[in-house]
Amino acid sequence: MSPLLSEEKQTHLAHVILESLRASPLVTFHGDRAVALREIKRVLADQIQIEQIIDQTVRSKLQSYSRPIPEGSAEWEILYRKAYTEELRKRKWG
Repeated sequence: MSPLLSEEKQTHLAHVILESLRASPLVTFHGDRAVALREIKRVLADQIQIEQIIDQTVRSKLQSYSRPIPEGSAEWEILYRKAYTEELRKRKWG
């Protein structure tokens, strides 16, 4: 499975998140910037992996229907969204 976000985009997002946290008056940052960036990237990568697993599960479910539903059709989009939400709930993410 190819990642939803490239390594460069994940790195960019990690920097944006870290700078937003550091700029917030609600957060006091004491620590190594590199360690914080690695942790943010790890969390992003974990979330992307979960999203990919759920997406694949939902697509497999839709392909298993007895009547083929064309991907991209309004019906497919509705069923995909519903099944995706159900998978999130099953995994306690939604």
